[in-house]
Amino acid sequence: MKFSISARIAEGFLSKREAVLTLSELAEVARTAGYDALCMRASQIGVHSPPEEVKQAGEIIRNHGLEVTMISGDFDIVYNNDDGPNCLRKITPYLDFAETLGAAMIRVCIKTEEDIAHAQRASDEAAERGLKLVHQCHVQSLFETVEQIFDRLRQINRNNFGLIYEAANLEECHQVYGPDTIRRLGPKIFNVYLQNQQINRNGAVTLDTWSHGPVSFDIIDIPDAGGIRFDDVFEGLRGIGYSGIVTVHQSAPENDATTPAESARKTRDFLQTLVH
Repeated sequence: MKFSISARIAEGFLSKREAVLTLSELAEVARTAGYDALCMRASQIGVHSPPEEVKQAGEIIRNHGLEVTMISGDFDIVYNNDDGPNCLRKITPYLDFAETLGAAMIRVCIKTEEDIAHAQRASDEAAERGLKLVHQCHVQSLFETVEQIFDRLRQINRNNFGLIYEAANLEECHQVYGPDTIRRLGPKIFNVYLQNQQINRNGAVTLDTWSHGPVSFDIIDIPDAGGIRFDDVFEGLRGIGYSGIVTVHQSAPENDATTPAESARKTRDFLQTLVH
């Protein structure tokens, strides 16, 4: 498996526009903690960025000995809002952006049935350039439940359109996320996101789901017990022979006593115990 860390670690949970680290600082955090790559987000660089800034970003990342696994090219995608699917209607700038950074995957957003046809056309354009489109297991999208995800992937029916498997969003939608689910979705899992939470009716964060209404939870560090059962996740990944990307998708630590660098290092050490 290749371990990637998301630019999410340099963002607050609810503040996805503002980065608390520069790209050079983020790349140094990733390199020092032992990650192979970065997962890029619009808080650092995106399709809105001037071409010279994108080129410079690619040089910074490569100079740190890192790759870019995936891009989330605009803020609408990362916020999963009603404008998120617009990327599918004009995918070319996202493909250009990914190529400049050397990323093979582009995260997209699907909210309505009419987005499916646009996803198919965008996938076809991406395939011409050897690139993949991926959709995260995500609340308030057509990828909330396991059944939905399976049906939508089959409906899109493109070899280069796949899934970012993410257990926390599945848990929020009352879905089983362990080995059986991973086995079912396995052929379409192109990336794996890891973030941790404890479901709690009085939790600090409340998100609305289309399938099961509002859900409240507390954000906890990935190595902390009592949240997502990462042993089950990695058992499932081993069961399908997964050797692809595993991305730490945790937001910046809310605890002032913990820095993003410390969080990244502690998480990387924890992941090493799960890979055996």
